[in-house]
Amino acid sequence: MGSPYFVPNLMNRVIVELNELSPDAVVCTGDLTNEGYRQEYKNWVAYAQRIESPVLTVCGNHDARNVGYLHFEELIGPRHWAVDVRGVRIVGVDSSEPDLNEGQVGRERYDWIRQQFDVPADLKIFCLHHHLIAVPGTGRERSTVADAGDLLEVLIEAGVNIVLSGHKHVPYVWRIEDLYVATAGTVASLRLRGYTRPCYNVLEIDGDEVKILRKFPFGGSNVIAHFSLSTGAQYHRELEPPVGLRAGERTVGPTER
Repeated sequence: MGSPYFVPNLMNRVIVELNELSPDAVVCTGDLTNEGYRQEYKNWVAYAQRIESPVLTVCGNHDARNVGYLHFEELIGPRHWAVDVRGVRIVGVDSSEPDLNEGQVGRERYDWIRQQFDVPADLKIFCLHHHLIAVPGTGRERSTVADAGDLLEVLIEAGVNIVLSGHKHVPYVWRIEDLYVATAGTVASLRLRGYTRPCYNVLEIDGDEVKILRKFPFGGSNVIAHFSLSTGAQYHRELEPPVGLRAGERTVGPTER
């Protein structure tokens, strides 16, 4: 909200699609606003109230600007949280730093994260705004989580299966050991790199199998990760073509593993 690149028509369409999909939860990985101003937050709330599924939100670097994290706490909710959704444990942490693009979680938060994941769960998901691993096609890397290495160790030891993040506006999935790190694209903005398009990720959990799909507003989707929780087997996955190429110009097709 508040950015000249924001497209209301895209946001309205995504809300319709989400309500048709009727997911168990919608996770927003930050940057609800452009400058963290109160009116921008209130505009976001007006959209979010139309989403029929529960919305779980973490604070982005834009949201923390201009002491905007105070409006986040009042209008959105706690900046650190943990919920259970049908056997899935979801933990969210604020990685933003006021008025900085860079972020960190901090060692004072590690024990809390371990405690939140120290519960029985079929699937464990960790959410933050900043990305833990550099994303291809996003330029020189300057704003991964400052303590990414230590945090990754905490998450792997805690048995986390999936990390959801935003920040870079390019969807991508990395696998580290048995941990999948999924970044989201931008859903209602034209802040796009190369030939990427507005999109959002959909997680489908069916027993032992998990699929992460990239969904484009107004139609179309593809699988960017498909794996087994018990065996670690990775199935068909199709990643975004390099941002310097159009979709029909990719030189290497999807891989089977």
